[in-house]
Amino acid sequence: MLKLTVGKNSAGQRIDRFLLKSFPALSQGQICKLIRKKDIKVGGKRTEPAYKLCEGDELTLYVRDELLGAAARSSDDFFSSAGNVSVIYEDDNILLADKEPGLLVHEDDGGSSDTLINRIKKYLYDKGEYKPEDEMCFAPALCNRIDRNTGGIVIAAKNAESLRILNQKIKDRELTKLYLCAVRGVPEKKEDTLKAYLFKNEKENKVIISEKKSSENRTIITKYRVLSVNADGDALCEVDLITGRTHQIRAHMAYIGHPLLGDGKYGINKINKEKNYKYQALYSYKLIFRFTTDAGILSYLDGKEFEAKNVWFRERF
Repeated sequence: MLKLTVGKNSAGQRIDRFLLKSFPALSQGQICKLIRKKDIKVGGKRTEPAYKLCEGDELTLYVRDELLGAAARSSDDFFSSAGNVSVIYEDDNILLADKEPGLLVHEDDGGSSDTLINRIKKYLYDKGEYKPEDEMCFAPALCNRIDRNTGGIVIAAKNAESLRILNQKIKDRELTKLYLCAVRGVPEKKEDTLKAYLFKNEKENKVIISEKKSSENRTIITKYRVLSVNADGDALCEVDLITGRTHQIRAHMAYIGHPLLGDGKYGINKINKEKNYKYQALYSYKLIFRFTTDAGILSYLDGKEFEAKNVWFRERF
């Protein structure tokens, strides 16, 4: 017999889905059968697969240990992450981190445990806010991601409700994310909204921009404005992504003849080396919450604006 008490981050979901995530050894069919046979109860009483858990519910599982298998716990890889987190803003529900260029947000095929999400987990663990032993199926999670060599603001949710709300708000474009980029030369128009079509070559991890629509490419819309021009004749631009495709800013600016400085894939390596740009000059520097629908426990964020101050190439302009 196993007894579990439902925590805040597990509340609100169906009991069958909670058990499916918590005990990977159990199938959906097995869970439904155990519930039907009263081998799984809530508060000592019979329940149904569709029952939505409440915080404080006590679950009793009359199930053999070998059938349950190992419970799905959050990965402990974060314990070996030694890097710091540059925190722009933090409250009980969210954390805004300023990711440095060169740092992965999640693990890749290389398997490095020093990632932004692991640094955040370690940071919250050290503060006593994240206790993996108390969580059956939730861990702090990132709501957006940026490329390894791009710096800037990444949003982390500290609880399941905040994660659900933010994912929906991002999907509905109720958050504005602005980028800074340094480009070679100065665009003819100081402000413009560009439209084209993007095809992603998965094999080469590179995109191709075209003016013509096809069945294989996707529409991209990139809005930019020139903020300043330096003595070298290069421009600092602010970019608002109306669509968010792979490498969109880098490829679209290169397509109009103004590649990002430091970009080895779409830029000019000789110039990058001459100007000593170690990373692509691209930074997700500003985040604005503009809710048009109910935001629940995050409603207090509506209208708030946050900015990253450590844009490494800004001083060149």
